Amino acid sequence: MKTILLQSATILHPYSSYNGKKTDVLIAGGVITEIGQNLKIKEEMLVIDAEGKFLSPGFFDLNVNFGEPGFEPAEDLQTGSAAAAAGGFTGVAVHPNTQPPIHSKAEVAYLINKAKGNLVDVHALGCISQDRKGKDLAELYDMKQAGAIAFTDGNHPVADAGLMSRALLYTKGFEGLIFSYSEDETLAGKGKMNEGIVSTYLGIKGIPALAEELMIARDIYLAEYNEAKIHFSTISSAKSVELVRQAKKKGLPVTCDVAAHHLVLTEKELEDFDSNFKVKPPLRTAADAASLLAGLKDGTIDAIVSQHTPYEIEFKNVEFEIAAFGIIGLQTVLPLLVKAGLTSEMIVEKLAVNPRKIIGLALPEIKVGALANLVLFDMQAEWILNEYTNRSRSANSPFWGQTLRGGIVLVANNKKVWHSK
Repeated sequence: MKTILLQSATILHPYSSYNGKKTDVLIAGGVITEIGQNLKIKEEMLVIDAEGKFLSPGFFDLNVNFGEPGFEPAEDLQTGSAAAAAGGFTGVAVHPNTQPPIHSKAEVAYLINKAKGNLVDVHALGCISQDRKGKDLAELYDMKQAGAIAFTDGNHPVADAGLMSRALLYTKGFEGLIFSYSEDETLAGKGKMNEGIVSTYLGIKGIPALAEELMIARDIYLAEYNEAKIHFSTISSAKSVELVRQAKKKGLPVTCDVAAHHLVLTEKELEDFDSNFKVKPPLRTAADAASLLAGLKDGTIDAIVSQHTPYEIEFKNVEFEIAAFGIIGLQTVLPLLVKAGLTSEMIVEKLAVNPRKIIGLALPEIKVGALANLVLFDMQAEWILNEYTNRSRSANSPFWGQTLRGGIVLVANNKKVWHSK
């Protein structure tokens, strides 16, 4: 790794003595070796002008899908990690929406070993149930021992309340964590978008917000009953925010995240039947988006995720009704948060600090002698998402060809570096 000098970077790290200060940072051999003003430039250094840019711990994404094993044509660990690095992420939690699913220690070990030493740390989320079928508990403790950081059935909700209750109780015994994807499938049915005025106007069967809210309410009760932690993935409605808010006021160990696209996009984007806006949970109303933003600002929503879900073209370039749910999002998280009006401090809190806190990982330090696990980002930089800048193997993004504001300048981790040229 080449010696790198970052000049006049503004450091954002809530637990660092340098927080909020503008300074030079020298990285040599993957380690922060100097921090100070007007550090000496040497000929062999890569010198980066960081004036007006922010340096923070690398971002961490709690919700990505990489396809491997089983769906490598859409994304594998290598291309997914490349997209993550280009989005500012030095760590990701991979959901078990694979074939076979990550439901035993063998799949967990495969993912961890395959990605070992990469710039981006890849962490496995094990299944709650065998084959994600919602009938029998998977090998939760064995997967935890193999390195799984939490458990979820991915985009399959756990419909059986008894199974979810047992999972919460069992994982509590070894300080495990359950991720709940909240959807009552009997209410959601075969809906394709948010149920409301727009779905009625377009003649498309809708998914009511109630389908999400009922499951969140159920799982809050189950977590309270079992005195166990629970994390809600990609909440999307105003009522969901309020349910989590009230649970936190009661002192329950509940956390949640929101997908970046739910903060700035609404159901109105679907009026042209563009399947690249088809996601699950569906894009909801402007009032829901406003409530999500309010929930971020008051601390109800702990983290922001990309919900990166790559697909080959034949799964998206079809009629809206049969198109798959999901978009690639790793590289567009920062621009969406800039568009949503979040401050740089809140971006660091929701992308770097809180995600690691939720799963119990140490926050990388910014101090002399620390291993460099960093992202340098520019809130004002403009770039275009296209075939030249996209690092994912798939291209199912509603922002394709658009000029986006908010860019990643440099990412460093594991003695490796990614630098935008």
